[in-house]
Amino acid sequence: MDDDKPITEQAMETITTAVEATKDAAVTAVKKVKKAARKVAKKVAPKKAAKKKAKKATKKASKKTAKKAAKKSAKKATKKSAKKAAKKAAKSKKARKAKR
Repeated sequence: MDDDKPITEQAMETITTAVEATKDAAVTAVKKVKKAARKVAKKVAPKKAAKKKAKKATKKASKKTAKKAAKKSAKKATKKSAKKAAKKAAKSKKARKAKR
């Protein structure tokens, strides 16, 4: 320390340099933390996106299967009702013939 400068001035300079050094260290630390966070986010994000896609895919698939099942059941129902109607018509024809 200089003997020419007053002690208060020397103390202020020391404090100022310490504050600046601390500030620089903090800025550097923040930059490093941000960089590390980005790296982690890059690794984690694809997994989250894949999970979301999988969820959406299962929802879509379940909707599609539900639609297909509804279509199938509708087709079966129409076929059954057509068969029943044909059977009824055949029975009624037989009944008419038997009455004659």
